[in-house]
This record gives sequence, C-alpha cells and structure tokens, in this order.
Amino acid sequence: MQVSEHEQSPAQRAPIKLGNLLINFTTEFHRVWDSKGSGAKPGAFWRPVPAPDLLPGYFPLGDFATPGFDNINGNTIVAVVCEGAAEDEDSSKGRALSAPDDFERVWKDSRSGADADCTIWRPIPPAGYVALGMVCSNGRDKPLANTVRCVRADLVVAAQAGTLIWSDSGSGARQDFSAWAINPPSAEAGELYFSPGTFVGANSHTRPADSVAYSLRMHIPLQVAAPPTPPVLGGFEAPATEETARITQTARLPWFAVTDPELNPLEQFHTSAFYSLQRADRYVLVGHGHNTGAVGQTFRWTAPRVQRTESLEAFTDVTTIRVASEWPLYVTNPMTLHLLLASSIRFSAKLGTGFTHTETSPLDWTTSAAVEVITRIAKNTSLAVYLLQSHYRLLREDGTQVANDVLYTDIDSLYLTEYPSERDSEVPASMSKAESPVATDSAP
Repeated sequence: MQVSEHEQSPAQRAPIKLGNLLINFTTEFHRVWDSKGSGAKPGAFWRPVPAPDLLPGYFPLGDFATPGFDNINGNTIVAVVCEGAAEDEDSSKGRALSAPDDFERVWKDSRSGADADCTIWRPIPPAGYVALGMVCSNGRDKPLANTVRCVRADLVVAAQAGTLIWSDSGSGARQDFSAWAINPPSAEAGELYFSPGTFVGANSHTRPADSVAYSLRMHIPLQVAAPPTPPVLGGFEAPATEETARITQTARLPWFAVTDPELNPLEQFHTSAFYSLQRADRYVLVGHGHNTGAVGQTFRWTAPRVQRTESLEAFTDVTTIRVASEWPLYVTNPMTLHLLLASSIRFSAKLGTGFTHTETSPLDWTTSAAVEVITRIAKNTSLAVYLLQSHYRLLREDGTQVANDVLYTDIDSLYLTEYPSERDSEVPASMSKAESPVATDSAP
C-alpha cells in the first residue's frame, strides 16, 4: 500500500495524550556528528527537529544514534513531546515537561581522529522529572537548556540498556564510549511502555548494568459499551441458536505496537496512526429442553469451544499482538521480525485481562476441548442454556481488516433462562452458573 500525496503528514495526526503530556512523531532530523575520520566503525548522532509549522511547541527527548552514515531523514520515526492542557486530575501534578537544570558530560572524543569534535551529555533533570535520552554536541560547548525536555516521573517507567548501537572502539579516543538502545520492561496488564528512540550511553564498550534509563508509559485506551442483553425465553418453542453480536470493547493501539503485513512502519503512521482491536460479544445457544413430564428431568448438552491455537498463532505471526500475554515476544515470522526491527520505537504491551478473558488464567485460550453441561429442568418448563462468544477483529483507521478473526468461548459465562419464568420451581429463572443447579465438565 502506497501513501498518497494527499494523505496527512505524520505531524498533522492527533497526538497520544497522557494527561497533560502530548506525544507525536517526526521524521525530520539534523545530523550533529558522525565518526568519519576516526578509526571507529561508522556511526552518527542525529537531533530530531519537529517542524515548527506542523508541530509547534514540540521538543525531542534526546538525540538519536545510528550505525552507519546513511541519511535517516524521511525514513526513521522518533517520538517528540509537547506540554498539553492540564486536565482536572493532572492539575495538582504540575507540568508534564521541564527543561533540564544542567548537563553532565559523559564523553569527549579527544584523540579520536574524527573530522569534527564531539561531546556527549546527560541532561540533569529537576526534582520530580527524569531524562529519557542523551544529547550530542558538535564541539565542546554544553547544549542549550531548550535542546531537550525532561518528563514528569509518574509518566515513565524504569527501563534498561538493550542492544548496542555504536561504540568508539578503535577510535583511539582517551575515553571509551558506547551508545545503547533502551528496552522497556515487561508491561503490566492494560499498559504499554515504549522508548521514544533515544539512547543511553556508557564510558565503556560493555552493556551498562546499572544505567539510569526510562521509557514512557501509557494505559491502552479502551472504549467500553453495554454488553449484549441476555436472551429470554418467551414460550416453549426452541429459540434461535445465535444472538446478534455487539461490539462491547475496543482497544486503541498506536501504530508502532502493531505489525501490518501490508505497510512498513512509515506507511503505517501515514495511513493508520492507530489501530482498533474490536471485541464483539454474542450469546450462543448451548441447548434447549422442554420438560413436558410431571416431574423434574435431567438434561445434558455439549458446548463446543471456538478458540483454536492455530488461529491465535496465525494472528500473532501477522500482527505480533498476543491476545493472552505480553508482546512482542518470540517473534518467529521473518517478515514480521524485519518490520519490527525497522521501527525505532521499542515497546512492550499487554491487553487488559477483562478485555481478553484472562482475569483468572490465559490457559483457556489454548483449550479447545468441548464442555458438557448438565442441568435439571422442572416439570412443564422450557429452559435454554447460553454461553458468551467473543469475536476479536483488528482494523486500520480506514476500516480495513488486518489478519484473521480470533474467536473465544467464555465457559464461565453460562447463562440460563426458562419459561414460564415466574413460579415456584426447582430451577430459578435466569440465574448464573454459580447460582443454578448446573454442572459442567470437559466432554470426552
């Protein structure tokens, strides 16, 4: 899928809002320094420069480091931030962003032989704020305070150094230095942690074990609608086998948390800055019985599960999204892995347990065995047993679907309804599995 020249620029898209913090993305950079002339491997440091006419008031959180000398303008995306209007719950927390109080020098390329001088600086944040990246200077001067912004501490989560980006090994500089990507920690349920594309530096060529690194944190936006109305028997005749599905919950995922097989990361942000993972619920009939006798009778039905391991794996292979656990993990599809590594935004995400039916355990997603339902129906009574079935569908902003549907049968949602409903009976009307004389067991 190609991006039309009439599509919105990434800078014009709606930002991610974390209270009074606004997060957007830029593809525009200024090369600050590269390692040409030194004996080190090719490497360069770039400063994000959000266009003031498109992203007014936005600042970088740090510079971007890359191996090689290639121009990254137009093909790399990093996050930039802006101070937003304080909402009621945020007014007491203070501003989301602050300029650093000062800068601490981490590295100077003395005797490296590079064509230009370089120094690397760590922003020193004011109390209650943290720095998410480092800053490079082409020369020995300390950066200006307005070069970057620090973020309020409650909007971030502690992270660690990940893969090596570049080191000065072989340069002959007096000091050793290496730049490392920032890996977010494992996300809690309902949350998404992501690094903005900044780096952490160390005065050695080995991964820093005690580096001070942070990632941005956000709750995955979830829109919740009313659940489907449970069906009610209106007579002795058999009811319909399925009710109409209703969209009950929608998770809104930013582009970098989804791998789209038809789009590269840059195309994703141009055409679908957000994806919607919709959950539609409906009641499905397990069984219906009409006891015309003079005494109560026992009825048995088999309730099939619709979840399939192969369907879930196919969905994850295409999108990297793991419905029942954290992602991205264990990415094996070569194309998916290529697209994931092409993005400069590193993240960890986990859908909420209520959204994914994993409040108790994720194991039911890999359990496809049918369940036997046993209940007793009173004399001269008609009774129907239903289960809730959920359909998950991933959509781009234009409404087109990504990957296959994923289905789930909620065995814990057993619902009974009877006719007539008001009388003295052995089975009270419309009661849940926990309250009614119903047994379930895995079918042989």
